[in-house]
Amino acid sequence: MNPAFSVIFLTTLIGAGQGLFLALFAVESGWLGTAPATGAALYVRGDFVALALLIAGLIASFFHLGHPERAWRAVAMWRTSWLSREVIVLPLFMAVVALHGVCHFSGGTSGVVVTGLAGAILCLALFYITAMNYVCIKFLQEWATPLTIVNYTLLGCASGFTLATALAASLEPALVPTLARWALNLTLAAAAARIASLIRNARLRPKSTMQSAIGIQNPRIVQKAQGFMGSSFNTREFFHGKSRQLVQSVKWGFLLLVFVIPAWLLSGSNVENKAAFAFLIQYIGLIAERWYFFAQARHPQNLYYQAAS
Repeated sequence: MNPAFSVIFLTTLIGAGQGLFLALFAVESGWLGTAPATGAALYVRGDFVALALLIAGLIASFFHLGHPERAWRAVAMWRTSWLSREVIVLPLFMAVVALHGVCHFSGGTSGVVVTGLAGAILCLALFYITAMNYVCIKFLQEWATPLTIVNYTLLGCASGFTLATALAASLEPALVPTLARWALNLTLAAAAARIASLIRNARLRPKSTMQSAIGIQNPRIVQKAQGFMGSSFNTREFFHGKSRQLVQSVKWGFLLLVFVIPAWLLSGSNVENKAAFAFLIQYIGLIAERWYFFAQARHPQNLYYQAAS
């Protein structure tokens, strides 16, 4: 497939925002095994940053639309379309994140509990729905696996907890060791899941052949031309056109940037001084990871549209 950077930024930005909100919710609920933050500053600023990431991701998605003015129509197919469900759940989650921050700012204890729980549920649902946009495409074998859901969730949580560690470094230093440990564990878990998907995808074999693609059973078929000299929608949208060497370089690059370097930074000393850098490196790596995720998918139509001339 030909990766669209609008979708790459959408999924990585909202994933980090979702992970950050879950980190904040886990801190205030005491689920991390440590006392909640002593003041509201971490929650208010954290919700603001999470909301900013979600808004940025939503804006990026509009660059993927041929007619952005018709975007509202996407909700009409919610009964059958995972994309429609994402269009509904994402704004709902954004609204709850905003309310959660307002409740912390105003000191509304009951509102914090309700919005926190509602936000956590919507957050997990959004991870699932976003991943299902790709899992449901059965003819793209690289995507049609539960590992896609696991990877979207763990990568979002890992980046979000790393960002939460960076925010806590200046607002709640006492929480840094706990958040850093969770960020490290999530990064390692995400690494295991992503490597598992790489191993699985490397063993896949296309279900279609040149013979089945064009309905001719001759054992030797070689494409000479499409019938016209220029490229087409099919050759532009369903194949990235990059060399195998470049794609492999991106793979090793994101493994280093998303997992190895952040894990090293989060496991060392003086984490409070390195957490922001760890998040920056990890997010750059996530852009490469998501590019590879789309580029690795082999569309069956490429068996037919192999060359422009």
